[in-house]
Amino acid sequence: MNVLDHIRTVPDFPKPGIMFKDITSLLEDGAVFGELMKHLATQHAGRGLTHIAGIESRGFIFGAALAQMLGAGFVPIRKLGKLPCKTLKRSYALEYGEATLEIHADAFTPDARVLIVDDVLATGGTLEAAMHLVQDCGARVDSAWVLLELGFLNGRAKLPNLKIRSEAVIDSE
Repeated sequence: MNVLDHIRTVPDFPKPGIMFKDITSLLEDGAVFGELMKHLATQHAGRGLTHIAGIESRGFIFGAALAQMLGAGFVPIRKLGKLPCKTLKRSYALEYGEATLEIHADAFTPDARVLIVDDVLATGGTLEAAMHLVQDCGARVDSAWVLLELGFLNGRAKLPNLKIRSEAVIDSE
């Protein structure tokens, strides 16, 4: 399946000049979403993953479904101030500012093997922060999966030691 066939481009969102890739059209089609999730489950089955860590918010959609299919635990990586217990935090740069992610400090046991899931890899800051949070909890990051990679932003270069799989790469704006 070519996921790009199921994703629409919205010009000038959230600001002029941005060509936003909207994944809701993929999610709205149950058959397409189901096919994608079966594909992901097949890719990751038998790899010894104990947990899927989903990055807020669209990483929750793919991550929770995949965790259920693999019989793994699901751990949310959230925006600052959204988790109720003791957390670990990591800040990172955005194109136009800074953001912070959090994870529960006790999210993993030391033998945990984690797949990080998100919707888009752009500049790499979000995925890098998530990787460090999982490691800060004492778990092993197995790899990462993203639906889309904006290759022209070269975010993968920020993560040379992380195995990253993307379903589709967009090489130009």
